[in-house]
Amino acid sequence: MPIIRPISDLRNNFNVISDLCHTNAEPIFITKNGHGDMVVMSQALYEQQQALIELYQKLAEAEVESQAIKTRISHKDLMAKMRTKINE
Repeated sequence: MPIIRPISDLRNNFNVISDLCHTNAEPIFITKNGHGDMVVMSQALYEQQQALIELYQKLAEAEVESQAIKTRISHKDLMAKMRTKINE
């Protein structure tokens, strides 16, 4: 369940917000005048999310590259070829 706090908590209870970010390892949604305004998260969580985004981008690139290759080889055939080369 998301944690939602008013923007005044950033000013009045910053340490509480910081502790929530670190102990729950999830973002805190900050409201201003009753509407969503910002999201605050720990640096560790931010870096983790950035790493996931980078991984997804690399997987998408690999998928595009995989679709561009017309010839495919099964895992079994590839392993047989590799064993043959190793044993030569």
